[in-house]
Amino acid sequence: MKAKQSFGQTYTQRLGLVALFGCIIVPVIFIALIKSNSLQFSILSLQLSIRTYGSLSTMEEDEVSTRRGANSTTQSLQLRVVQERNDSIIGIDNELIKLALPSNEQPNVNKSNAEVVINKMPLDQNKKQDVNRLIVDIEMTNQPLAIENNKEAEVANISNDEKQEQIYSVSSFNSSDVHSIENEKIEVASNVNKTQDLKENQDENKIIVGNKQEDMTIDSSERPEQNHAIEVQESKLVCDFSQPRSDTCSLLGDIRILPKTSNIILVSLPPSQNSTVRIRPYARKWERPVMQNIKEVSISPPPDPDQAPSCSVKHTVPAVIFSTGGFLGNFFHDFTDVIVPLFTTSRHFQGEVQFLVTDFNSDWIARYRPILGQLSKYEVIDMDREASVHCFSKAQLGLLSHKVLGIDPSLTPNNYSMLDFKQFLRSSFSLNRESTKVMPKNSKRKPRLLMILRKGSRSLMNAKEIVSMARSTGFKVVTAGPEETRDLAKFAKIVNSCDVMMGVHGAGLGNMVFLPTNASLIQIIPWGGLKWACWHDFGQPAFGMGLNYVEYEIKEEESSLIEEYPRDHAVFKDPLSIHRQGWNQLWSIFLNKQKVKLDVGRFRGVLLEIYRSLKN
Repeated sequence: MKAKQSFGQTYTQRLGLVALFGCIIVPVIFIALIKSNSLQFSILSLQLSIRTYGSLSTMEEDEVSTRRGANSTTQSLQLRVVQERNDSIIGIDNELIKLALPSNEQPNVNKSNAEVVINKMPLDQNKKQDVNRLIVDIEMTNQPLAIENNKEAEVANISNDEKQEQIYSVSSFNSSDVHSIENEKIEVASNVNKTQDLKENQDENKIIVGNKQEDMTIDSSERPEQNHAIEVQESKLVCDFSQPRSDTCSLLGDIRILPKTSNIILVSLPPSQNSTVRIRPYARKWERPVMQNIKEVSISPPPDPDQAPSCSVKHTVPAVIFSTGGFLGNFFHDFTDVIVPLFTTSRHFQGEVQFLVTDFNSDWIARYRPILGQLSKYEVIDMDREASVHCFSKAQLGLLSHKVLGIDPSLTPNNYSMLDFKQFLRSSFSLNRESTKVMPKNSKRKPRLLMILRKGSRSLMNAKEIVSMARSTGFKVVTAGPEETRDLAKFAKIVNSCDVMMGVHGAGLGNMVFLPTNASLIQIIPWGGLKWACWHDFGQPAFGMGLNYVEYEIKEEESSLIEEYPRDHAVFKDPLSIHRQGWNQLWSIFLNKQKVKLDVGRFRGVLLEIYRSLKN
């Protein structure tokens, strides 16, 4: 009995020890197995390393993946397009694509010059045709960054004024298009100073759509083979036919321009806008005979979105389309109808804009190249001859024109005025004088007087007498005829060196745009009730340019018309009756036939008063 009890006690004790040992050793073995097996599973990282070439993970836009991504502990890629935007009818500006690098990367880049440019190189022909690879290199380094994409990518556009952000689409690149890509600029923003884990900063990992912020963190458990494009929004078309001087249209979205046929295809227009719009892009819409000779440009949706013409060249800067037809070649019209409106329309792009010109005038383009080159960094496209299909995400058809040789600052993107325009011209032509200053009375320097001398109609018949009188008054006189004005860059410097400019009403007075601020303009008004018209064309604009304006209206005796018509003729008794006969009659008598012979003594008083204002 005792032996049995002894055995039972021994058995119970051994069984307890075995159980205790098992409770200890089994968890240890289990933990060891987990650690060894976990090495076989790699954790997917969504970091975009500057030293790797891996394809990017998918950005899901639906709510399910968004919520799932919010709980993910993986890092994610932030893809945004930062765009300077101004509150204009276009509402668009230059765009730079920025890719946020992972915080633990320290690329060997000069931080002040981390711009990335696109290499125009052919794709690997061994790759599948449906895979489009865009290669970018960081300047100042030899470390390429590759992005593979087979669909459209869409990026966020940040408003500079309203702080609103919208999604725009950027078409993927076809292998046949890589050689002809123009105007692209991509910038990589390296967040080298951010060392915190993205898991602690998930509020930064968002894509902004409209005014909503949606968490776009990506679940690393689902990795597709290629990127999925964010859903493309509808294109937008806004046209303004209410302005008195020009009609304009602003386009946004998938824009495909067929230059030679003067057609613009706007893909993905909403059903309410599925109609054709036609515009003649010249800022003189009220003159029908002139506008009939301006080539019409049409905007329409494609018959079938899937059959829209494919892009030959893809641009990442906006397009501005205008005509160089009409009255161009006349200095006044060059500036009133095109150059000032072009400045108003495109200056805020700071050169990142592509001009497309219909009714292409090569001589005009060459003459004003210093100005065009300051407004756009890219060669002007001749729409009359260009056969390639050019694609844009933003475009403006027609130029914003407010008034004759003038700008309404309240209607411009950056509140530009004519003073800003004159500063722009000084920069374009390297003009030194910004303003005219009053000279001490005992100064040996003489005020400079520029006389614009016409030939033929409205010419100054006694120019030599006026020059002699002006010199005796104290002016240093400079004369300029048609020959002297042909070299625009050279003549701009001559005008800028003068304190006073005078001439009979005509296009040559438009050179006042080169005068320094506070200089004086003297307009000689021919006979025939033309005072208001002369004021409208040059008097009012002069004040907008910061100039002093003086007008001298001639008398009957100072007109050559006294040799053609008796004093009791309507030309002298009732000039406005000639106006009522129509523009052709008015122009023929008062503008085309008339010459001027100034009363030297009477005109001397005008020059003397201006001289005294300059020599105090």
